[in-house]
Amino acid sequence: MIKSSNNVAYIDGANLHKGIEQLGWSLDYGKFRVWLSEKHGVKKAYIFIGLLAKNSSLYTYLQECGFVLIFKETIYDGDGKPKGNCDADLVLSATIDVFESNYDTVILVSSDGDYAPLVRFLQKKGKMGIILSPSNAKKCSILLKRTNAKITFLDQMKLVLSQYNEKAPGKDGTLEGSFS
Repeated sequence: MIKSSNNVAYIDGANLHKGIEQLGWSLDYGKFRVWLSEKHGVKKAYIFIGLLAKNSSLYTYLQECGFVLIFKETIYDGDGKPKGNCDADLVLSATIDVFESNYDTVILVSSDGDYAPLVRFLQKKGKMGIILSPSNAKKCSILLKRTNAKITFLDQMKLVLSQYNEKAPGKDGTLEGSFS
């Protein structure tokens, strides 16, 4: 557990969703938000996500779970699939927060190697906490691994964070009834 209690999570929403989906289970976002707070001292958790009208109930649910949503306008590719690349917005927000000293450390939720320069920057500034990879160890980008930042693979947390599994309290040394 990270001791500081003024940490922030930057979450690549599409990467989190797709990574967990590829692992074959469903993330309980409510449990995930509580786990971020209890295990990693996260006060604010930003999800960078493409904006689609049909997903309005999802956005409401995520906000009710305690996430702050940062929307990216979507465009459609040649196959008609929506694209809302949030990488640049996430990097810019994290960088601005470093210079405004808005938090102690960053928890990055992504498996995308495009964030490796951000991780190295945060390491130089003493602000890098941990990477939470939605992909397993084989699919997480080698570029993130090469930063030598601490990485937790969320597939190892399935019993704690899965939408369909209930965790036995106290099994991993956490307090009874917590989602840590």
